[in-house]
Amino acid sequence: MCGIVGYVGNKEAVPVIVDGLRRLEYRGYDSAGIAVAGGEHGLQIRRAEGKLRNLEEVIRHNHLEGSFGIGHTRWATHGRPNEQNAHPHRDCSGTIVVVHNGIVENYLALKKQLREEGHVYKTETDTEVIAHLIEKYFILENPDKKISLEQAVMMTVKRLNGVFAMAVICSTEPNKIIAARNGPPAVIGLGKDEYFVASDVPAILYHTRDLFFLGDGDLAVLTPEGVTLTDFDGTPVRREVQHITWDPIMAEKGGFKHFMLKEIYEQPRAVRDTAMGRVSFDTGKVFLEQMDVSEEEFRNLRKLNIAACGTSWHAGLAGKYMIERLARVPVEVDYASEFRYRNPLIGPNEMGLLITQSGETATPLRRSASARAAEPRRWPSATLLAP
Repeated sequence: MCGIVGYVGNKEAVPVIVDGLRRLEYRGYDSAGIAVAGGEHGLQIRRAEGKLRNLEEVIRHNHLEGSFGIGHTRWATHGRPNEQNAHPHRDCSGTIVVVHNGIVENYLALKKQLREEGHVYKTETDTEVIAHLIEKYFILENPDKKISLEQAVMMTVKRLNGVFAMAVICSTEPNKIIAARNGPPAVIGLGKDEYFVASDVPAILYHTRDLFFLGDGDLAVLTPEGVTLTDFDGTPVRREVQHITWDPIMAEKGGFKHFMLKEIYEQPRAVRDTAMGRVSFDTGKVFLEQMDVSEEEFRNLRKLNIAACGTSWHAGLAGKYMIERLARVPVEVDYASEFRYRNPLIGPNEMGLLITQSGETATPLRRSASARAAEPRRWPSATLLAP
């Protein structure tokens, strides 16, 4: 699941946001980015593919500063995991910036409509649609400025099908962050003349212990003067403020005695989070844009060969039962460490599924490379990054 951190207050925003993103690294991600404003150089954005340290290196070489901003660690759902598709995303004017956790299921229809209205897209993501919709309502159709930024965000979220937690800033609206939730978690932190938004408690616990969680359909406006909370129609709502007594390490454990126990109880959520950006629960359509396997190859599939190690191997065994029951396709599961040295009998219309928990496990990656080199036409393969 993507990580979100936002800050507005009397400190430099960049260290607070980067520190918060670092405390969300456990969620897994493939790129990171930050946008800040309120400094002498106006709105500035830095993004980087890969680990957060790559973003920190970009910032070190190309400094930025400001009093408010938003940051993001991305788990790719739409578009390749590269710098271009990394959050934050901008509108055409370059003044509105969005970070987003979730999926916009109707983004293709919205993208087509907005493109016909003259909007130009620079990424492959669904999130960029949100920035252009806000631009449409707040800038293009609002020459007299009768619609506020928060009203434009309200109008935007009503056009979105799917689930989302988002944070929005605009360079013409100083020291203001708009946050909205419909599905994925979002928490608001309350400090002294400073306020925070994040996708999980550990990101802000080093700065404040007073916080509340947004409910589905909530929209929050954060400024140095405080937080205003409404629903998507602008009706004021109230949420109970909690004082967190956990220390930061306990917060990362989520109140569990140790991380292994936490991971066991988080398995259902991990499955939901992994599927959230790839499966439409409304239509049943599966989005696997990065998988180089055609629909025809899937239809002609006669056997699936799974290779994995450790707990990923156990996941493969569970998958074998589900795939055979639902798809009626035979499945074999092997240890990747042994499978690498085999010369398996691979027939036509078979596929290999190589599971690695970290994305860096040596044996599945080596087997993937050797399988593609030896049998590129006969064995289409995919590497699954397990949560």
